[in-house]
Amino acid sequence: MIKISIITAVFNNAEHLEECFSSVFSQDYPHIEYIVIDGGSTDGSLDIIEKNKGKISKYISESDKGIYDALNKGISLATGNVIGFLHSDDLLNSTGTIQKIATTFETVDCDATYGDLVYVSRNNPGKVIRFWKSRPFRRIFLDYGWMPPHPTLFVKKEWMKRKGGFRTDFRISSDYDLILRLFGNPAFKSEYINEVITRMRTGGASNRSIRNIFIKRREDYIALRKNQVGGVLTLMMKNFRKVGQFFIKGSSNSSFVSSCLHV
Repeated sequence: MIKISIITAVFNNAEHLEECFSSVFSQDYPHIEYIVIDGGSTDGSLDIIEKNKGKISKYISESDKGIYDALNKGISLATGNVIGFLHSDDLLNSTGTIQKIATTFETVDCDATYGDLVYVSRNNPGKVIRFWKSRPFRRIFLDYGWMPPHPTLFVKKEWMKRKGGFRTDFRISSDYDLILRLFGNPAFKSEYINEVITRMRTGGASNRSIRNIFIKRREDYIALRKNQVGGVLTLMMKNFRKVGQFFIKGSSNSSFVSSCLHV
C-alpha cells in the first residue's frame, strides 16, 4: 500500500489547528505520514503540536520565509510516495478521503489526483459559502484560466521534487505556478476524483486586502508568462470562473453558471 505524506504549515493559528489535526488523525487509511511545519508560533499553536506529537510523524518549529518556504521544508522531509497539503485552517472532508485518494493511485495510472473543494464559514465549517466543482483535465483548459482546486491536489513525490517545489519569491501565487509547471507538462497524468476532498475556511491571504488581490493578479500573470500559458485573457477568465462558485450546488442557477464557466 502506498504511503501518503500530508504536510501542514502553520503560524499562529491555535484557533483552528486542533480541528485540522483531528481531520487527519481520524482518517481510516493507515499509511499516512503527517508532517507539521511551524513558523515559530507564539499564540499556543506549538503547545497544540506538542500535545499531539505522538500522532505526528515529523515536525519542526523555526522561523521561515513564508508559507511556501515552510511547505518546501515539508517536501524535503517527506518519505511518502505521494505528497499533499492541508492548510492549518482546513479540513479533510471525511474520514475516508485519504483512502479514496490512495485507491485511485493504486488502480489508475496517474501522477496526481484532485477533486472538488468547498469554501466554508470561518466559524462554522458545516456552512458552505462556495463550491468549487472541478472536472477531468484537458491541456487547453489552462489557456482558459482553469486550474484544479489546489488544496485538493495530491502529487507523486517524484514529480514534486522534479519540479523543485514552490517558488519562494511569490507571496500568494506559487501554488498556481506549480500547477502550471505540472499540468503543462505533456507527460504529467492526472485523475479527477468526483467528490469533495477538502473543506477550506474563507478568509485566506489572497483576498484579505485590496493590496493582496493586486499582488495575486500580478504574480498570476508572471506565472502565466513564465510557463508560456495564455496571457491577459487567461487571467481574466481565471478570475471570472470564481463567480460560479457562489451558486450553491443544486440551486436553479448553478448548472447554467457552471456551463458558462466550463470550456
